[in-house]
Amino acid sequence: MQKTDLWCEKKFGYSFRDKILLKTALTHRSFSGEHNERLEFLGDAVLDLVISEYLFQSFTGQTEGFLSRARSNLVKGDVLANIAKELNVDQHLILGKGEISSGGRQRLSLLSNALEAIIGAVFLDGDYEAVKKVVLKIFNSRIKNLNLDSEHKDHKSVLQERLQEMNKELPVYSLIRKDGKQHEQIFFVECLIKSEGIATQATGNSIRLAEQKAASKALKLMKNG
Repeated sequence: MQKTDLWCEKKFGYSFRDKILLKTALTHRSFSGEHNERLEFLGDAVLDLVISEYLFQSFTGQTEGFLSRARSNLVKGDVLANIAKELNVDQHLILGKGEISSGGRQRLSLLSNALEAIIGAVFLDGDYEAVKKVVLKIFNSRIKNLNLDSEHKDHKSVLQERLQEMNKELPVYSLIRKDGKQHEQIFFVECLIKSEGIATQATGNSIRLAEQKAASKALKLMKNG
């Protein structure tokens, strides 16, 4: 574990007292019964709290909706996976042979889960202030470049808020179909707003992304209507 310890200190700025916690955080269930899913559960909650506190303190004049969209932009799965790649988490994952051969080290969901597990492990090994320091360090560039007017904003939340302001029924998202192999699937999603007579369709490599794109299209139609 010495190599992994040095990597963690360099990339996360944290040295584990309990080395087993770090090992567990990096272990996938395909390798062992002592895997990272419980730590992932904890890390997800801790990450939300740290980012929520930061946004609350930094954007004092903003609404709850603004803060929710900002947090969503920072902690969504693809962002976590990209941060994990930048930190070389994939090189330190402990996977079963089958998971390795099927490309598990590059799987976005697996990477984002492992990052959350590491965050959960830091919280247990240290304390809230320790994990807060780690989270703000690894999210630093994303926080500095946070732009809620970008194309990556949470279109679903914006659409929902707009419809609520108009006292209209909320959109219904449906999975139309999915194509491709298990780890390379494309999802086709529809966004239906009956009260507005709007139905949009979009595709993405995850249901969540496809829904965001469909919501974006619906927003544009509402603006043009």
